[in-house]
Amino acid sequence: MSSQVGVPLSTLLASFEWDEIVGTGDPLLKGISYDSRDVQPGHLFCALEGIHTDGHRYILDAVREGAVAILGRNVPEPPLNGVVYIRVKDTRKAMSRVSAAFYQYPSRSLKVIGVTGTDGKSSTVYYIHQLLEMRGKKSGLLSTVSLLTDGELKKNPLRQSTPEAPIIQEVLAEMRDAGKEFAVIEATSHGLSHRTSRLLDVEFDVGVLTNVTHEHLDFHGSWENYRSDKTNLFRVLSQHRSDAKGCPAFGVANRDDKSFPYIQEHCKVPLYSYSIREKGADLAASHIESDLQGNTFVLHEKETSAPCRIPLPGVFNVENVLAALLTVARIEEVPALSLIPLLKTLKGVRGRMTPIHRGQPFSVLVDYAHTPGAFEKLFPVVRKFSPGRLIAVFGSAGERDVEKRPMQGAIASRYADLIILTNEDPRLEDPLKILQDIARGCGGRTEGKDLFLIPDRGEAIRMAFQKALPQDTVVLLGKGHESSIILSTGPVPWDEIEKAESVLEELGYRQRQGK
Repeated sequence: MSSQVGVPLSTLLASFEWDEIVGTGDPLLKGISYDSRDVQPGHLFCALEGIHTDGHRYILDAVREGAVAILGRNVPEPPLNGVVYIRVKDTRKAMSRVSAAFYQYPSRSLKVIGVTGTDGKSSTVYYIHQLLEMRGKKSGLLSTVSLLTDGELKKNPLRQSTPEAPIIQEVLAEMRDAGKEFAVIEATSHGLSHRTSRLLDVEFDVGVLTNVTHEHLDFHGSWENYRSDKTNLFRVLSQHRSDAKGCPAFGVANRDDKSFPYIQEHCKVPLYSYSIREKGADLAASHIESDLQGNTFVLHEKETSAPCRIPLPGVFNVENVLAALLTVARIEEVPALSLIPLLKTLKGVRGRMTPIHRGQPFSVLVDYAHTPGAFEKLFPVVRKFSPGRLIAVFGSAGERDVEKRPMQGAIASRYADLIILTNEDPRLEDPLKILQDIARGCGGRTEGKDLFLIPDRGEAIRMAFQKALPQDTVVLLGKGHESSIILSTGPVPWDEIEKAESVLEELGYRQRQGK
């Protein structure tokens, strides 16, 4: 996060609340960092207090790398000469404020669409982006999977779905400077929480909610807090602010989700609904017929209806497309049904229901599903269209919501014939204990017969393929698009699709996709 020109520190001090300044001078800031390993000469270093470490411990390292100013809750004794220290009560909030000011408030020059929800965020972001582009709009996007600022769509190199405020503001600035009109942003509950303030200074115009199910209770403490943090996206919407951008301010939410009335209560701008159950929603789908290539359904808007086909499998993708259609239709002020011709060319997200074909006599699907809610949506679809047995390979993240682990096991046990539990991202937790937590929900299973605990993910995938018979379906869940597995020693490179292909090739299946 660097600026070649630089910004005088004095011009940024009015953007946030501070308690004390120690040191003299007005250094020219050329960037903002919160990791001492990323500091470059001229940077402001933000000393964040985290779960495993405290950024104040790395102030000396940051100064050695060229930091000229330090933002934090404490000033070291004795303070180093030639460095300006800014003491604040809330470092993350101050970091958000100063980052927005440093990049000249980029979201004020963009029409910003935020998408939140437990499941379906990345797909919905991508569908909204594609529809806007098909309508001739210049759109940038940031999701767990992808990033597009000024060039081609590329893989998001960050592990955080919603990165820290300096990165968010830099990404938005790149979109603004590239002439984008819209920014479609995945807004996670962590990012929307006031505890992190990652999205505090992003001026959203449109908020979209896919669903609220069980996830991240380790961070939020309760499901109610989790829902409330997601609702922050709708609390900040302002018609007055959006009018200045020439953009309508509104919300879009899933009427079928039990949190819809709560969102409705806290959203002070128009809130539009979509549904696959109620034709009374602003946009609804009925008569859904699914297969592994896509969905056919009837789309309803007010008193009109029309047949639809999307090349995206899973009923959950019908919901995601409804959210995207309704959002773009309201932005463009056109009937949603008029956008139906665009749906046939929608592309799915890599690592979401991605089939792997290497000439093997069984089916292989890679998907990011890693929550109970996602499992409830994915497993029935795959079970229905698997002519043989269903083999599931998955795990659960370490140092994250432990309550969901047996829930994942219970859902998989209802549908899968064979379950192989393996690493997702164990982090500093004992990998085997995580798998045992999941296994406790796998009622009626016998370890070594229809339940296996194989921490090494590569070996787990190999076992699944070796046990697969003709007509079976193997689902590899939880990693999807991700580029690493986080172990106790740190992240190691990982690509689920490439790994599946390489294991199939080692087993003798060498036919290339599409051949």
